[in-house]
Amino acid sequence: HVQLVESGGGSVQAGGSLSLSCEASGFTYTRYTMGWFRQAPGKEREGVACFGVYGAVHYADSVKGRFTISQNGAWDSVRLQMNSLNTDDTAMYYCAAGFYCGSRIRPSDNIHWGQGTQVTVS
Repeated sequence: HVQLVESGGGSVQAGGSLSLSCEASGFTYTRYTMGWFRQAPGKEREGVACFGVYGAVHYADSVKGRFTISQNGAWDSVRLQMNSLNTDDTAMYYCAAGFYCGSRIRPSDNIHWGQGTQVTVS
């Protein structure tokens, strides 16, 4: 079965950096959208950054220029480097696969989620 396992996250002061990693397994196809969503308390889950199936990268406007998504080329690992963090970035971050990755990053009916990892900026 599909598994997405996140690592990284934690607490940092405003202006600092953190990185998140996600390892994927169990997919029966070789390429799929992969990326990150986040959900702050009291807010809806939002797409942050993603790779499309042909490698195109998309970011939410709120993180452009600060966050960088990368993957290992084998479509089983994705990383999110987060720089210049601010308090608005505080949220639970979720690795995801199989969603709509474009100018809008949004879930699909077939989306797979990781368990989430907390990022707290103070």
